Amino acid sequence: MRVIHENEPPIRLAGLSKSFGTLNVLDGLDLEFRPGETTAVIGPNGAGKTTMIKSILGLVKPSSGEIRVLGESVADGHTYREHIGYMPQAPAFPENLSGREVIGLLHTFRHRRGAAELELLRRFGLDGELDKPVRTLSGGTRQKLSAVLAFMFEPAILILDEPTAGLDPVASAALKDYVHERAEAGATVVLTSHVMADLEELCDRVVFLMDGRSRFDGPLDALRATTGETRLERAIAQLLQKEVA
Repeated sequence: MRVIHENEPPIRLAGLSKSFGTLNVLDGLDLEFRPGETTAVIGPNGAGKTTMIKSILGLVKPSSGEIRVLGESVADGHTYREHIGYMPQAPAFPENLSGREVIGLLHTFRHRRGAAELELLRRFGLDGELDKPVRTLSGGTRQKLSAVLAFMFEPAILILDEPTAGLDPVASAALKDYVHERAEAGATVVLTSHVMADLEELCDRVVFLMDGRSRFDGPLDALRATTGETRLERAIAQLLQKEVA
């Protein structure tokens, strides 16, 4: 794991703004994501969640503000990406390659093998699927392959976008167990999910985005206390209703 200054969080967003034409998607967003913590970034469609994630990954250039990842400004280079495991909501792979060939391609890019690769293949039961062309794999199996690719280098940062979408209960439990293990090992985990059970099981902290701004940032218990709701789904719905009103 990369060593950074002890007072600097693995991810820091300072005054992050992004506009597409006249549409302001992110509006002066200030956030920090800390080691050993799993944070759920939630909000309605169009709140800025995807744009925030793509900005951290260097896939979207902010209109203003700064993003620092592991002590490096995103604007200054791309080497920080080697320390991020990203699991998109809808993974896209070269359709004619097998799962084994996709994994091998990532070995080539990273110039090394993933330390956790064999263990992850076992956990997700992928051994029997690896030699099939990706185009023949079910959505759930593609999602398992995406999880292996995101986790296998044991990165310092995990960014997971709807990670349990399409997974069967066994695979979903395996993924959650592994996320817990990585957080306990000091990884920084940022995820989005519309599945309330995922948030309940995985997250230490919730960031609620609305119109590109953070409207709530705190632990799950604080969210419940703020809204007076014991059920997470109703607590989030109440936040949304207050912001719309």
